[in-house]
Formats: sequence, structure tokens, C-alpha cells
Amino acid sequence: MLSRKNSPTIYDVARSAGVSISTVSRVLNNPERVNESTRLHVLATIDELGFVPKAEARARALRSSGRVGVITPFFTAPSFVQRLRGVASVLTESNYELVIFTVDTLERLQHYLDTIPLTHNLDGLILISVRIDEKTADRIVQHKLETVLIEYPLKVFSSVEIDDEEGGKIAARYLLGKGYTEFAFVGETNFPKYGINPISSRLKGFQEVLKESDIQFSEAQVWETPYHVDATRFVALERLKTAKLPLAIFSATDLQAIGVIKAARQLGYRIPEDVAILGFDDLDIADYMELSTVRQPLDESGRVAAELLFSRMLDSTRPIQHIRLPLSLIERGTT
Repeated sequence: MLSRKNSPTIYDVARSAGVSISTVSRVLNNPERVNESTRLHVLATIDELGFVPKAEARARALRSSGRVGVITPFFTAPSFVQRLRGVASVLTESNYELVIFTVDTLERLQHYLDTIPLTHNLDGLILISVRIDEKTADRIVQHKLETVLIEYPLKVFSSVEIDDEEGGKIAARYLLGKGYTEFAFVGETNFPKYGINPISSRLKGFQEVLKESDIQFSEAQVWETPYHVDATRFVALERLKTAKLPLAIFSATDLQAIGVIKAARQLGYRIPEDVAILGFDDLDIADYMELSTVRQPLDESGRVAAELLFSRMLDSTRPIQHIRLPLSLIERGTT
């Protein structure tokens, strides 16, 4: 029999799961210290009993406004800031607070996904550019936490995405149309396990169009660089010194494209006569830098995600929607 008038406690969870109270506590607070089978067993018991940690239940009772959570990696990166800006533009029109959960490890992401649904301390959740397995997704659904995904579609949640492979094709067609025959690709294709990897898809689309046009494109023409302006500048400096000019460079992100621009200028190359540079994203700074780029609607993706979330929060019978936003080519001074 459950204690405290059938309101389950951590003691009830421990007894029902056949584990110690400290094990339940670790599952809730330090899941990386618990083996996978035990963690899943304790979570299943928590779900079965309907246990809510006391502090979280009290916090929910005291708050006067709704709360929407956003789980995101790299939340200080410009592209993520613009997406969050889109989410915030919708929330400011309603009585909802925005709560950001930053991800830097797979374990931290799993901890959020394990614990956030059972606290009932959020009214809705948006996941930006992170992976989620079907078992975890089903658990979120069971807890009736309305959720929307950006860049990682699953059938049980509404989602917003772009076609990254098509973005690479748009870039290649555009640069070929400008008459270039020498190409390079700048980007970081090694992503952490908790995140998605749109860069490889952009590279794939880029390569496919070049191949269709009988343009030779080797692995040596893929410049692997970190997602950082100065680190990209350093790599580009070395590669540009031996590159055959004129050269057209497709950068998988605007931020890395700016690093290439700095390197080309440092070497005294003319842009775009010697080195043409095309980015991807259309960050706010792209216009300032006169950077040509493949535009993805970052602010709009956040806004649409928030609107999809609210539609289901207000009426859970509304259909789940999967929206693919269009890409476009913005021509400025670097191509």
C-alpha cells in the first residue's frame, strides 16, 4: 500500500523496484552512475506508480504562469540563438516562461529526457538538433508532455526541419552556374552522439551534383574544420596556400565561411575573383559580411515549432504535423 494517502514517495519507488533509496536518487540526479538495466527498471516503476519528486510538485503548485522547455546543444551558437529567438517571439505573446536546458553530453541529454516528463513541471517541450530514441519518445507521450522536434523528425511528435541534402545541391548548382570548376567544402562532419549531423547531408548533396556534372571532387577537397571562426581561419590559411585558383568554397555554416573570408583576406586573395565563398544558414552577421549563403529560416523554424506546440497544448486531438521549411539562395558579395 502506498503511503501518504496514495501519493507515492521515493520510499514506495525503492520498495516496489526492489532497490535502495539511494539508487532511486541516483537515477533521478546522477543517472550516469547507474547501469542501464537498473535505470530503465526504476524509471518504469516511477511511471507505474506516478511518482513526482516532492520539490518538483511543490514548485509546480506555486508557479503562476506556464512553462515551455527547450533542450538544445550549443545554445550560444548564432544559429541556435536565432532559433530560440523565434521560439521566444511566440512565448512573449502568452503567459509562458521559456526554460532552456543545455546539452553537452549524451548522459545529460538522457537525464533531461528521463526526468523532465515525470516532474510535470513543464507544459510543453521543444527539442532542437538532438537525437531521441523511440523508447524515450514513447515515454514522453505516455506522460502527456506535448513535444515538438526541430531537425530530428519522429512520427509521434510534430516536427520542423529542412532538407540539408537539397541545401548542398542548391549550393553546387549555384556555384557551377557561376562558371567555377575548382571546388572545396568546409565543415565539421564529426558531431557528438547526442546531436544530429546535418553537415554530412549538405556535403552529400554538394558531391552528388558535382559528380553529375563530371567534376572531380576528392576527399582532399573536404576541409574538416571545427565550428569556430579562428579555428577555421587557421585551416583555411594552410589549404588556400596550395589551392588552385580561382576556387569556389562551399562552407557548411556561415560562421566557418567567415573564417575562410578572413584567411583569404590575410593571404591577399580577392573575393570573389580568386576565392568565391558560399555559406549556409543566413545568420544575422551574413548580411553585414556581404556573405552569399544558402538561407534556412532559423527564426521561422523556432516560431513554427512553438506554434505547433501551442496548438497541441490547447487541443491534444489536433493532428501531428511534420513541416519542412524551404531553402533559398541569397547572393551577396562573396560569389
